[in-house]
Amino acid sequence: MTESTSSSALESSSVLIDFTADPFTLFSAWMQDAEKSEPSDPNAMVLATSTPDGHPSARIVLLKGMDRRGFVFYTNQDSRKGHELAENPHVALLFHWKSLRRQIRIEGGVTPVTPEEADAYFASRSRISRMGAIASDQSRPLADRAIFEQRLKDVDARYEGQDLIPRPANWSGYRVSPKCFEFWQERPYRLHDRATWTREGNNWNVTRLYP
Repeated sequence: MTESTSSSALESSSVLIDFTADPFTLFSAWMQDAEKSEPSDPNAMVLATSTPDGHPSARIVLLKGMDRRGFVFYTNQDSRKGHELAENPHVALLFHWKSLRRQIRIEGGVTPVTPEEADAYFASRSRISRMGAIASDQSRPLADRAIFEQRLKDVDARYEGQDLIPRPANWSGYRVSPKCFEFWQERPYRLHDRATWTREGNNWNVTRLYP
């Protein structure tokens, strides 16, 4: 690759990360871009949890709310991740948007959402999703798929003709309060643009990183 070719590639590459932006504002802008370009679930994120002795686990969950207090997701509190969150309330999130060649990493602590928030979100879900939350012993062994399907039918019969299906006591949400953001933008020839925002009191310290 000649010097002129290299310069041309860099000039035509994607824009650099805006280091003057507030991380929440920048996240919102990138999420809006993802909602226009991603074929499905632009709000999908990897949630990494850990046991107290440091054994990690990760899975995809969906972001269901975001403001300056943090990032909200919902789950069964008796699931594996629910137990790990109870034992070690520190997590990492990862958003990856292949269509945009971008990713955002977030690290922080979790706190439960209020019962009112959980009730409101649960009520917004489809009827079958609400029934599934009641019927499923999430993360527990299941001897036969037919058992779960019968439990769904039993829940449906229990609430036949009723639109209101109460939220199970063990189903709720968590809010991740960020202590650190890392924004990553792919650029040609692996000369990526990368930066962190680290919380210092009420302020954010911004640091550019080598790719």
